[in-house]
Amino acid sequence: MAEWRAFYKNEDEDEEHEEGEESGGEYKVTGRDSLVFLVDASKEMFIKGEDGEPSNFDMTMQCVRSVYTSKIISSHRDLVALVFYGTEQSKNPRNSFKHVYVYHDLDEPGAKRVQDVEALRGTKGAQLAAETMGSGETSLGDALWCCSNLYSDIKLRLSHKRLMIFTCRDQPHEGDSAKDRQARTKAGDLKETGVVIDLMHMMKPGGFDVSLFFCDAVSPPEDETELGLQLEPCGKLEDLQKRVRAKEQKKRAMSRVSLCLGEGMKVAVGIYGNAVTARKPSAVRLYRETNEPVRSKTRTFHTQTGSLLLPSEIKKAQVYGKRQIVMERDEVDAIKKFEDPGIFLIGFKPMEKLKLHHHIRPSVFVYPEEDQVTGSACVFTALLRKCSEKNVFAVCRYVPRRNYPPRFVALVPQREEADQGQNQVTPPGFNVIFLPFADDIRRLDVPQCPTASDMQVDKMKEIVSKLRFKYRSDAFENPVIQQHYRNLEALALDMMAPESIEDLIMPKVHQMDQRLGPLVQEFKDLVYPAGYNPEAKPAAKRKTADAGGGAEKKPKVELQEDELRAHVQNGTLGKLTVPVLKEACKQFGVRTTGTKKQELIDALIAQLAK
Repeated sequence: MAEWRAFYKNEDEDEEHEEGEESGGEYKVTGRDSLVFLVDASKEMFIKGEDGEPSNFDMTMQCVRSVYTSKIISSHRDLVALVFYGTEQSKNPRNSFKHVYVYHDLDEPGAKRVQDVEALRGTKGAQLAAETMGSGETSLGDALWCCSNLYSDIKLRLSHKRLMIFTCRDQPHEGDSAKDRQARTKAGDLKETGVVIDLMHMMKPGGFDVSLFFCDAVSPPEDETELGLQLEPCGKLEDLQKRVRAKEQKKRAMSRVSLCLGEGMKVAVGIYGNAVTARKPSAVRLYRETNEPVRSKTRTFHTQTGSLLLPSEIKKAQVYGKRQIVMERDEVDAIKKFEDPGIFLIGFKPMEKLKLHHHIRPSVFVYPEEDQVTGSACVFTALLRKCSEKNVFAVCRYVPRRNYPPRFVALVPQREEADQGQNQVTPPGFNVIFLPFADDIRRLDVPQCPTASDMQVDKMKEIVSKLRFKYRSDAFENPVIQQHYRNLEALALDMMAPESIEDLIMPKVHQMDQRLGPLVQEFKDLVYPAGYNPEAKPAAKRKTADAGGGAEKKPKVELQEDELRAHVQNGTLGKLTVPVLKEACKQFGVRTTGTKKQELIDALIAQLAK
């Protein structure tokens, strides 16, 4: 049995290399991610903003709902909890803590939880929260202690634990030093157990000063790619969602390899996927009677005896020179292996040597792993800075994992960028551009076309300049996938109809016409002749026989009188076609009113009998 398990555990090792690389590999995760939303339920959170803007509590509930729905789609096995503090009512395990209301325990997100959070949104949601929980005294230390108990009650193994505090009060205890000390102590205990505490502070009159209390309670950034505590509070829903999204998504490396800069000089780096093609989830096969997922197993049988074959009895073969070369599984693995996984530096090239047509597949991102090898971040940063200053890229040989063929790649430096809110826009590191081999480059025979005049080119440049816009890939959603998940959400939440989506990839014809104005007509006048309508359908031309199109007209067949009489005597007049008989009637002056074949034959026989 051990042999069977060892074999079928790696059934998918024989998949195509390209397919495995495009999918981004497998994440090696030892547990589940967990996230606790700790929300302030004080009266200040329910005050609406100016000009009818939603309250801080309403914005928080929208963020929580967004995270719930995204977790259901992307990682439904993660654990999420929702806890309110500063409430009048108390609801928590064993009711040990006053003014703490556990709305959702740590568990997998589902449709019922999304409906519960949806009910807390808007004016009706604020009324429901006031009736259910109310607003009372605040003890952030008790709330953190309650969250600690939620983590300790989970028997599953957790790979990442995060706690987000949503509040608009920079002094939650209003100057009570004893409660402040208790909260800081409990926050320190949570951080020692591996819980990352983040602050999502929102706007309030007079501003939010994080130095009064929260600067000592929240966790420092986990690595250099993550920005620390933000000083400016969130005044809009978009800003709050952006910060929550940046924090709640744990960055996982596709693989971790060594970057070899020379003999005896290696640093540890992680390979990350910047963009992965979003696809619909594959269908899950269910047992018809119980709706339980079914698992399929593959077994190989002998074609003649029908006996079950063991893995050791299966061999692979390749036909070469009309001869079948039989190989063992170990021999096949040895043929596939070139060298150990890693990135090996070959040299440097100026950036102008890297062309657009060298980009043949999606790139990946390289970032140092200081935890694997101490000093990797320092060496990596020095290499990144020098490549950026000298405007060069590194040419390397890249082996992503065992039994994968090597690829030539270009490491393009990328410096860190942040927006006005100090949110990281682009992280520092190297973009790995996969370079083509000589066999991948094709020579195209471009057909000769009429050359445009300078006036036509200039007019088209004006049109292009009018239609230019700043493109961002994250501004366009896939309408097919969005509609798919809207339909699933409507079914799961018992909605009357799915939410309508906006197809953002459809061209905005009206705005384009307003921008262009008369330029389109001017371009048509330069390109097309006078009176030409490019939108009109051209008239179908009848092809002549000389042009090689259409059926050729058959020449007229004239029968002599002797031939016609011979047909009559032999009784073969019926073998002639109707057109030939009609032509014979015209030739001999036979008048006939009918067009049927027998009528034409009778008329010809009567004429010849005279």
